[in-house]
Amino acid sequence: MTTIEQVYEILSKVTDPEIPVLTLDDLGVIRDVNVISDDEVEVKITLTYSGCPATDVMAGDIRAALFVAGFTKINITHVISPAWTTDWLSPKGREKLKKYGIAPPAATLSLQEAIVECPQCGSKQTKIISEFGSTSCKALFQCENCLEPFDYFKCHR
Repeated sequence: MTTIEQVYEILSKVTDPEIPVLTLDDLGVIRDVNVISDDEVEVKITLTYSGCPATDVMAGDIRAALFVAGFTKINITHVISPAWTTDWLSPKGREKLKKYGIAPPAATLSLQEAIVECPQCGSKQTKIISEFGSTSCKALFQCENCLEPFDYFKCHR
């Protein structure tokens, strides 16, 4: 019988459709796994926010990875409580964001109070340009040192 650990290993390779350097595991989206039989599995996920346009793609990518691994009955359950928070981002995921050019979330909810480090040069002399970046879960900042614009992954709690 397939183990839960084996299913988590399969899921650890499923990437986020909007930020492909992150896995769903890095994001903390995968909440629980139940192996029902050798060909049936349930995966519980909590989306980053209720209006996320990548919802169906995430579920489809999970299904595809599990189907390739031999599961024919795949149940994906959306868990809405507790709500996803950026605190669930793994330390590895935060580092991947930074290397990809997206500033990871700061410890504050307020965009105006956030001290956001430039992912290009490391300067903390940055300013907000727009509350919305390339997706609605990001804001657009600019470094006052290297002058590069960059996305900042907004803090959600």
